[in-house]
Amino acid sequence: MIRVNNLCVDLGDFQLKDIELTVDEGEYFIVLGPTGAGKTVLLESIAGLYPVKSGQIWLRGREVTSLEPEKRNISIVYQDHALFPHLSAGENILFGLKLQRRPKQELGKVLDWVSHLLGIAHLLDRSPDTLSGGERQKVALARALSTKPEVLLLDEPLSALDPESREGVQKELRQLHNQLRVTTIHVTHDFEEAIALGDHIAVLGEGCIKQVGTPEQIFHQPNSEFVARFAMVRNIFTGEVVERDDGIIVFCTEDTELAVVTDLRGKSHASVRPEDILISPEPLRSSARNSFCGTITRIADRGSTLYLTVNLPPDFVCLVTRRSLEEMGLAEGQRVYITFKASAVHIF
Repeated sequence: MIRVNNLCVDLGDFQLKDIELTVDEGEYFIVLGPTGAGKTVLLESIAGLYPVKSGQIWLRGREVTSLEPEKRNISIVYQDHALFPHLSAGENILFGLKLQRRPKQELGKVLDWVSHLLGIAHLLDRSPDTLSGGERQKVALARALSTKPEVLLLDEPLSALDPESREGVQKELRQLHNQLRVTTIHVTHDFEEAIALGDHIAVLGEGCIKQVGTPEQIFHQPNSEFVARFAMVRNIFTGEVVERDDGIIVFCTEDTELAVVTDLRGKSHASVRPEDILISPEPLRSSARNSFCGTITRIADRGSTLYLTVNLPPDFVCLVTRRSLEEMGLAEGQRVYITFKASAVHIF
């Protein structure tokens, strides 16, 4: 559906470098990365809003690299909604169709269809400044869908919303995609948002693609320290993989040996997700091959969950629920045991 081959965009103080992406027909594709990574530049380059230094952009087998934006049949929704304040919600939705000089009968049918699709029929006569953030986002989305684009581009569509509105719009985005199957590229810096919505995820950093994969692959099998940190792995170590005399494969770091499952050998990195680590005041009877005693040095409260730092050394960050913390009576300075499977250690 969409192919980006060796795309380079030079904006002077920022460059996109050798971008390679393939987005399948009907896919919900996430571009994930920190602020300044180049996510919006990539999105707008696909839309035709930036000149391309080199490389190609293909849409449904047709090269569109030099094609004008209005001829690509691509719609884009920005995080600030970009609604016209002097137009009603309904007039905003129909703006693109009116530019295309569509007949009035068609305008009425499209407005009825898209407003009921998004549940905003009761808002059509309202001014944008009287709408909530979630309502404005739905109007912007309705405007983008009104032209029935081949590709829908979403630029941080949830970042300006409060947590409750964000959750609601996120759910609607998934339902809309399941219903319409419009090929969608959604950029975000929010890892949880990416996991919840994406069929595939491309991690972008410093103008380059760092990794492309399914949410499961990005979550559990990061290919670099950059991706691991952005995927909130938290436990990332540098060391060496060796095979002991007894045939067990271990990762050695800071005088600690972790049993691992890998074909790699030599200098490498290891990562362990906090939620894959069990913590207990006493040793656990378990088949897990990694069990160590350490001291809780820090407890970071995140509401219903908490992150506990346990020093062996090195430091391991573990995730527990508030209920588990209270039931076990865990506190800073306490000696505890941490336990995790060899398969929970990802080597890269």
